[in-house]
Amino acid sequence: MALPECATTGEKVWYVVFRVICAAIFLFLIGPLLIIIPLSFNAEPYFTFTPEMLSFDPAGYSLRWYEDFFTSDSWQAAVKNSVIVAIASTLLATVLGTIAALGLSSRYMPYKDVIMAILISPMIVPLIISAAAMFFFFSRFQLTQTYVGVILAHTALGIPFVVITVTATLSGFDHSLTRASASLGANPVQTFFKVVLPLVTPGVISGALFAFITSFDEVVVVLFIAGPEQTTLPIQMWSGIREEISPTILAAATLLVVLSVALLTTLEFLRRRSARMRGIEE
Repeated sequence: MALPECATTGEKVWYVVFRVICAAIFLFLIGPLLIIIPLSFNAEPYFTFTPEMLSFDPAGYSLRWYEDFFTSDSWQAAVKNSVIVAIASTLLATVLGTIAALGLSSRYMPYKDVIMAILISPMIVPLIISAAAMFFFFSRFQLTQTYVGVILAHTALGIPFVVITVTATLSGFDHSLTRASASLGANPVQTFFKVVLPLVTPGVISGALFAFITSFDEVVVVLFIAGPEQTTLPIQMWSGIREEISPTILAAATLLVVLSVALLTTLEFLRRRSARMRGIEE
């Protein structure tokens, strides 16, 4: 927002200082990415910029690490596991989280605050505690070192994001629409699919994308629950750092950054669409 012409000197100074502070914070947050991305194109097996790279010599750049990523059996197996687990856990988290949010939006729902606190507790409790608790609980049912166990663990971590986003969308929902639908002869199922769901779809999709990102980037829980056959992409990167340092990790990290940016851009688009649907101008 531009300053008005009648702004005082102090307001003008704060206007400039505020933007400098924001730029510094943005640079601090984005700085590591500005280093990782170009290093992933290094022609040499180093984690530093070579003289050829600093002089922008084409010989100093290569796609060899991306080629290694896409041709390595271990990396591709990790990607496959991540995609399977992320999609399955996202579907479960989306369905369960949406149902929970719809229940919490009802004015007749008792103990809303307690139930909401329980549902979002995986976001608050440190991951190491959640992971240890899941390990001891799942081990009783022989779900450790199984795909089912990993999917259920990621589902538990993704549900809070779905609950929060769908609940936020329902906060502006006009419940008179459901009463109007019932008065026109629609049953609860028809009302949900034809009235409620189309209006909360942006929130549902946003929650699903958050759950997908959470699952795709999770490390701690997988270290406790998964076995060698359930190695995901973040675990493969973790193992690579500990056992064999290779710039292939930088290529994988760059691809994850691109995926995250694409998903977050989609989230912002959906947020703006949801705001327009609720009559909120930005």
